[in-house]
Amino acid sequence: MRGLAGKVAIVPGGCTKIGRAVVDGFVAAGAKVMVADIAPDPGFGEGIAYQACDLRDDSQIAALVAATKERFGRIDFLVNVACSYLDNGATSTRAEWLESLDVNIVGSVMLMQAAEDELAKNNGAIVNFGSISSRAAQTGRWLYPVSKAAILQLTRNQAMDLAPKGIRVNAVSPGWTWSNIMDQLTNGNRAKTDAVAAPFHLLGRVANPEEVASAVLFLCSDEASFITGTDIRVDGGYTAMGPERAEPAIPLLMT
Repeated sequence: MRGLAGKVAIVPGGCTKIGRAVVDGFVAAGAKVMVADIAPDPGFGEGIAYQACDLRDDSQIAALVAATKERFGRIDFLVNVACSYLDNGATSTRAEWLESLDVNIVGSVMLMQAAEDELAKNNGAIVNFGSISSRAAQTGRWLYPVSKAAILQLTRNQAMDLAPKGIRVNAVSPGWTWSNIMDQLTNGNRAKTDAVAAPFHLLGRVANPEEVASAVLFLCSDEASFITGTDIRVDGGYTAMGPERAEPAIPLLMT
């Protein structure tokens, strides 16, 4: 895709399956990447640096931006993969609500603020991660869907106010994807994950991380130069099918 070579991306959550696919996609396109995560450095290859960063801590966010500028000399893209899956539905405590919103929304805004001058200088782009969960009620889930719905509104607000600075802001909303959480719930059973996902997706399976990453790279590229304030649903037809089943699906992955 045009316009990625020589550019620099910060990817919070870059150690996850989806995050790693995004990172690898950028590098394959000739970009450099700073991975920010609370997970340990797994040992990345050429063109990739790692900075431990907890998005709940403004000082760590500032250090991340400074380290990226020092290492690579510029910042062009923010791709906000990192998120919390903490969710106890209707029984979620105040502390749990604040934790979820802090990680899933506020942290990305603080990162935007810290990197805004660099993004403006380079006509940069931000890609936020929404979810199919933002558009459908899901049994027993409140924190994650509400935070993801808020991210989509945040994306529109950011696109509006950052456009005069030349910064584009968009979102991707994946359907079920072969991600860390799916891997954990099924003990690594991809076939089972696809089987459970089939009734919820027109394409009859979960997404590969690379399929989500492709949408992210498109939104950062020159191919999307006139696209801002929108959301790409990489969901295999989940939202086209609707509505959500009125029974919990996650337990099916665990039995």
